[in-house]
Parts: sequence; structure tokens; C-alpha cells
Amino acid sequence: MLLCGIGGENKGVFMTTKIVVLGAGVSGHTAALYAKRLIGDEAEVHVISPLSYYNWIPSNIWVGVGQMTEDEVKIPLAPVYKQEGIIFHQGKATGLRPEGTDEFPSPYVIWESTGTNTPEISNQPYDYLINATGPKLFYEATKGLGPTSGFSYSVCTPDHAREASQKLDELISAMKKGEKKKLVIGMGHGACTCEGAAFEYVFNVDFELRRHGVRENAEVIFLTNEAALGDFGVNGLLLSSGGFTTPSKVFAESLYTERNIKYILGAHVREVSKNKVEYENLAGEIHTLDFDFAMLIPPFQGNKLETINRKKENITDQIYNPGGFMKVDGDYNPKDVSNWKPDDWPKHYTNNLYNNVFAVGIAFAPPHQISIPRKNPLGTNITPAPPRTGMPSAIMGRVIAENIVKTIHGKVTDLKTASLADLAAACIASTGASLKNGSAVSMTMYPIVPNFQKFPESGRDLNYTYGEIGLAGHWMKRLLHTLFMYKAKAKLFWWLIPE
Repeated sequence: MLLCGIGGENKGVFMTTKIVVLGAGVSGHTAALYAKRLIGDEAEVHVISPLSYYNWIPSNIWVGVGQMTEDEVKIPLAPVYKQEGIIFHQGKATGLRPEGTDEFPSPYVIWESTGTNTPEISNQPYDYLINATGPKLFYEATKGLGPTSGFSYSVCTPDHAREASQKLDELISAMKKGEKKKLVIGMGHGACTCEGAAFEYVFNVDFELRRHGVRENAEVIFLTNEAALGDFGVNGLLLSSGGFTTPSKVFAESLYTERNIKYILGAHVREVSKNKVEYENLAGEIHTLDFDFAMLIPPFQGNKLETINRKKENITDQIYNPGGFMKVDGDYNPKDVSNWKPDDWPKHYTNNLYNNVFAVGIAFAPPHQISIPRKNPLGTNITPAPPRTGMPSAIMGRVIAENIVKTIHGKVTDLKTASLADLAAACIASTGASLKNGSAVSMTMYPIVPNFQKFPESGRDLNYTYGEIGLAGHWMKRLLHTLFMYKAKAKLFWWLIPE
């Protein structure tokens, strides 16, 4: 590994150590806040993000059914960063020079300003770089997918969620007049992740239809790339509750049956046209499905930066995988499923070539899937990609910020790890937004990546893998929304709120 521009007493050519964070989502925003809190005036913390706001993405599904507004899930970044002493650049990173150049010998990022009519290109030097650029919403992977130039809706951004809510309102008005409507909600490609968001949205739509008294006029269909309900990209799990252990597959199937939501499993969407989805399944069969409303999650790509070394060699493909996600300290050697190990997963998220560059959240490249990979007879991969959002992303951001500060202070023997094979995750999935009769599925899981050597029965510790549905779950999710928005605003004692 090559280390460029280290901090501490040996700061290269920089007068002040610079920690640069690319992206201000869950991972990036968390990393920037913790880094500045821990380092104080000893170093500059810079954030480069194309958006002027932070979005608490888990609550977008409530925007998508009209239970929240866009402003309730967004926070302006500039005031927060000014308050905390973080230098904010609204722009998009486009290139990486991790060894500098002959003309500019220090490592730097090339970025283009956004939010103005006259974009400018600048260089931002760094001692430590945290890549938290998140996903590119890859609608182009499926013909006709997406709200911009396609025929489906999305809840991946606040404005997309608002548009979905507006269309849903139109359908509800029509159903109140006695019209029958078909709603298709789920995944728009065989390699999608974020099945949890589609799960939440379909149940919130069902709840809203019932609240408006039009559920009998709606056929609701869940279209997913999961081979079984409750897979969620983690190969399913066993849920322990009340002395009983239930597979997530059984738990989910009973919930879909109870709410009269039909489901189609193992689906790869080939094309979305006006009021029609064409998909293939795991058997290799091709089917079409008519709809009046479709909300389909797109697949994700990474935000690959053109990377040039000091020799002027393009090494982009050496530090990114084909999907555009940055390689880190994981084991990327191809392996059969039977040889997958917890140790394959990265621990410190240092780049494979430069150990002053880190990638966290969706930006890092998983070594392999968690769900069992499946291809149909047509050769199409229909397997959920590993989820890397929410709580795990925030933990990664915090831990890497802490490790960078420790490195600056010379405490390199005291670094923390944040492997998904060692982390627990807690998730509350909304199934209806109402303080009186809403509900949510509360789940915990440890570890995220199964470890069958340690836990032969299911790969996870059943003492810490739990699931239950009820009104209390909705109260908790609504409370967590408030707490995490408070934390994102860096209010008094924000750091006491756990990730």
C-alpha cells in the first residue's frame, strides 16, 4: 500500500492536516461531524457534496404516501457545517489524484461546483480522504425505469417520493369513484438492493388505501428479486420472539397474506413501458404485468472517479470494481459460496492501494453477495445486492473518523474495526403511519453477514436476532426520525445519540 500525505507531525506539504469527505449522506455526514468534533482545530475537515441538503432517506417512504413533506426529511447543510467549523463545498467529485502530479505534488480531489449557473472546476488537497459518495441511481439499467424519462415512480429521493405521493392521491381519488386500479411496487432490476424500502412502501400504500376506504378497489402486487420473501439481501434470518423462532420468510409471507398483498418472487424487470412491466423469473420465463401505478427501486452503481497516479497511468479500474464501488481491505478473490467467510469482509475500509483513502457506506465494494447468488436459464443474475445503508453506514462513518483522528495522534495500534461480519443492525420497517393504529416491524440482527462457524444453526446469534410487529414499532420509528434529524443538525449533545 502507498501512503500519501499523512497527517500528524509529518503533514507532507500541507500547513494544516486536511480530512476531506466526499458525500453528505448517512456515512459522510456522520464521518464529518465526528471527525471535526474529535480533531477540533488541529485539522481542517472539508465536505464536498453535490446537494445543498442532508436527506434522512429512511423517512422518504412517508413522503411517498403523503405522511411527511420533503422539508421534514431534509436539512440544509451549510448552516450545520458553519456552526461546526466544517468547510463545505457544494459540488461533485469527478477525479482523484492520490499521488498528486508533477505540477501539484500533494494528493487531491478534482471537483465541479453544483447549484450555480456557472460551474467551476477546483482541486481540493487532502491528507485523508473518505469516499462516502453513496449510490448512483442506475435507472438506465432497465429500459423505461424511473420517474424522469421512464414510466415508474421512486422513493429514493425526496422529490421523487413527493411525485409518487401525488400520483397515489390521483389514484385514490379515482378509486373513491369506484374505479379499479392495479399497483405494482418493488424492485426494478434483478440486482437491486434496498428491498426493505420497497417492503415499507408497499405496506404503507396498503395502509393508506385502507385509511381512505378504497382498498377493495385496489390490487396490490409486490414484485421482488428476492427468491423468498424476507430475504432483504441478507439471505433471510431467523427471528426470535416470545420464546419462538420464526424464519423471516414465514414471518413475511404471513404479513403479505394478512394484508392481501400479492407477490411475485425472483423477478428481473426487463422493461417498463406505459402501464406495463415485462419481467423474467428464476425459471427463465418471461411475463408481462399491467399496472396503473408502479413504484420500482432502481439498481445502484458506484460513483467512480477517474483516478490517475503520478506516472500519469489511469488506475481507475484497479481501485474500483466494475460497478463503480471502491475496493477496500476485503478479500475480492472469486470464491464459491461454500468458501465464503466472515473474514472476506473489510474491517478498516482502507483503499486497496492507498491507506489514507477510505470508502464507507454504499461507496465501498462488497467482496461478494450475502444472499445466495442465483442465475436463471437465460443467464440473468437475479440476486439482491448486499444492503449497506442506515445504521451500518453511520457506524462505518463514525469508526473511520475516529481511526483517522487516532492516526493523526499517532495511536495506530488502537484502531477500531467495523466489519459487517461483526456488526449488529437494528431496523424498524414501517407498515403503516399512524400514532393510533399504525404499525412497524422491529428487527435486530447480529451479525449482518452470517457466521456459520460461530452460529451453526442460522449464522446469527438468536439471542440478538429478533423480530416483532406492532403499534409500538411505529412510535419508535417516529421517535428515531426525530432523534436522527436532531443529530444530523448537530444540536446540543448530538453525539450521545447512538447510530
